[in-house]
Amino acid sequence: MMDDYMFKKNVDACKYVFETTTYLEISTYSDPLLNTNEEHPLTTDEFENFLNRRGAFAPPKLAAGVVQTACIRLILQQNAQDPETFAPHVISLPKNVYRSMVTTMNLPFRGIESTSAVGPFFWCAYDQDELNPHLQIINRKSDVRKKGKTRGWEIMLSHSIKDGITTGYAKGTSSSDMIEVMEHFRACPLQIGHPLLLPIIIFSHDVSSKTDIKQREARDWLRKLEHAVSMRTEIQENEGYVKDGVVDLDAVNRDLVECHSQVLWKRPKAYMEIASGIEGALCLFWEKLGEERSREMDMRTLHRSLRNRMEFYKVKLQGIESYAYTTLQRLDIQRAALYNIIAQKESKLNFQMAGEQRKLAHASKRDSAAMKTISLLGAIFFPGAFIASLFSMTFFNFQSDNGGQELSPKFWIYWAVTIPLTVCIVGMWWIWERNRERKYGKEDTDLEAGSEDMERSIMATMRRKTMSKASTWGMQPGKKSE
Repeated sequence: MMDDYMFKKNVDACKYVFETTTYLEISTYSDPLLNTNEEHPLTTDEFENFLNRRGAFAPPKLAAGVVQTACIRLILQQNAQDPETFAPHVISLPKNVYRSMVTTMNLPFRGIESTSAVGPFFWCAYDQDELNPHLQIINRKSDVRKKGKTRGWEIMLSHSIKDGITTGYAKGTSSSDMIEVMEHFRACPLQIGHPLLLPIIIFSHDVSSKTDIKQREARDWLRKLEHAVSMRTEIQENEGYVKDGVVDLDAVNRDLVECHSQVLWKRPKAYMEIASGIEGALCLFWEKLGEERSREMDMRTLHRSLRNRMEFYKVKLQGIESYAYTTLQRLDIQRAALYNIIAQKESKLNFQMAGEQRKLAHASKRDSAAMKTISLLGAIFFPGAFIASLFSMTFFNFQSDNGGQELSPKFWIYWAVTIPLTVCIVGMWWIWERNRERKYGKEDTDLEAGSEDMERSIMATMRRKTMSKASTWGMQPGKKSE
């Protein structure tokens, strides 16, 4: 069969980690004096005896007229410690023992396929046994690692409609409420005949007042953030982020994220789906419950009580969902306002920097104009000065005895000295200019790095301490807005 193949394949692919194991057995009889409620360690050598009710685990012999009214037999790992215990494809029983447990107790084969399920998970259906149907339940929740350890809890149950016996397996880490759940469950021995009792107890612990308190704390946190960003006056001044008219924007931004995360803790929508699944399981159980058991007043009362409780939780979760939605919307408003304020401050800073750069550009332009004027004057007077100097040399004689102009035959000496000297001077200038350009290039690089460091420093300072009630809204101190 497909289920058998999938079960065997998935178990073979799993990794085994050790966890301390106990068993819980609660039985009720028509004679209350025979009722039992026991939990003891379960060793490996006694595991098969417990599964098959042999030896010390054999059912007691009852006197005439005494019958067993209900029974639940659970294998427990209430304080799982291994860091990998709730990792995907990890089981905390040896593979052969796990197979034997699931097969002997008629637990759902699909349970092994849920080891990688995310979020709260609930599934319920009947097996294929028409003569003695078993209502099978998988209920679990596993979380991501925290401090290197996986977290979560899980239960697998199988309830025999014919004889009213429930068998199952439950495991939870220290971060779950499994120990408290089992204490609660053991305090209700007369109601164990209903297979949905344990899942509903777990659900009640999951949606306990802790969820409401978390939402209240998040709303109080939100009011402080609103005071910091929007300057709402719903809290005391010393409770918020504003100190002496200055806001720590880094702390505000960080706490906006943390507050958002807290609001999303145990999102009500997911648990409303679980509540609907449990309600469906209640109907499924009652549909196939035998006529004799369904007529029992205690069973009818308990079933009605469980249905009413689930209705109560659904209404409660709807209220939390609406409350959380409002908180998230207000958080989005504050986040948008904070980003706008930061953007305005950054724009103002950029404008100031642009103004300084414009001043530098104008100063450079004025210097360039002055140099241009000096260059023009040099260009005007240099040709005349050069010609005057050249013709004043002794190489030229404009008053010779023969009445003409004479050019000295040694005029070549002028060019022989001038040309090499000019080449040397130009070469020295070129070398000096190259060195100067390299030096300026390094200075430009350092200047850019310094500018970036300065900008980062200014931006960090601005994000921490650039906001006050007056400056936020462009108001002067002591002046009311119109």
